Amino acid sequence: MSQKEALQLFEQKKVRTLWDDQEEKWYFSIVDVVSVLTDSDYQTARKYWKVLKGRLVKEGNETVTNCYQLKMKASDGKMRMTDVADTEQLFRIIQSIPSPKAEPFKQWMAQVARQRIDQMQDPELSIDQAIIDYKRLGYSDAWINQRIKSIEVRKELTDEWKRTGVKEGLEYASLTDIITREWSGFTTKQYKQFKGLKKENLRDNMTNLEIAFNILAEASATELSKQRDPHGFHQQAQVTKDGGSVAKAARNQLESQLGHSVISPAKASDYLLPDKEQAQK
Repeated sequence: MSQKEALQLFEQKKVRTLWDDQEEKWYFSIVDVVSVLTDSDYQTARKYWKVLKGRLVKEGNETVTNCYQLKMKASDGKMRMTDVADTEQLFRIIQSIPSPKAEPFKQWMAQVARQRIDQMQDPELSIDQAIIDYKRLGYSDAWINQRIKSIEVRKELTDEWKRTGVKEGLEYASLTDIITREWSGFTTKQYKQFKGLKKENLRDNMTNLEIAFNILAEASATELSKQRDPHGFHQQAQVTKDGGSVAKAARNQLESQLGHSVISPAKASDYLLPDKEQAQK
């Protein structure tokens, strides 16, 4: 079962989802949905679902019986098992939760499902949706253009890693650490700590310059890999390091002109704050 986790937003509340490529369907975190419908925090929603689940099981509700658990990222960043339901199952569970948000939420679910099917047929729609999401969060057009380009460059790099025999998961993460440390001086974890991030995406919290150097590092690593044709993780590690060194040299040259580091402790909430304040005036 090939699954891809994604966070969806309903009225600014997060709903964890998993897309199953094989079954071509979404699985939704039931507790997250309960939290949305009952306007409660996670722990309260968890207790609500436990009581509701027990009642439905006693009633012989097959929908609950057929629900199962999948690993999803919790608020502490760890992968934990949680009750999930597909769209059809969730529609039935929602009927048992009295809430004025029930109908709008059903419409939102249908929209999420339809968008994914459309995106499978036309990948450009995924990019369009990403742009809309970033704009809603307050990012500038210049930053969004850089971020979208970084996604394209990253995909090309991971495709190259896959072609040369690198295994997804731990080896991808290790190579990412190598290239990040080479140009920035930080591993991914150290970089996130420097910015005061926890579960947030590092790239979503980079400045324009940081994204630019990261793009240069990954694009350079991709081209060097195509030229050298390494085989496996260990050979690819050196190529990856060399790609990062290209961005490191460019960074050093710029910093010598600027007189300060381009590696910034600022995160998205810091540099988006002025825009939010202006919007409230």
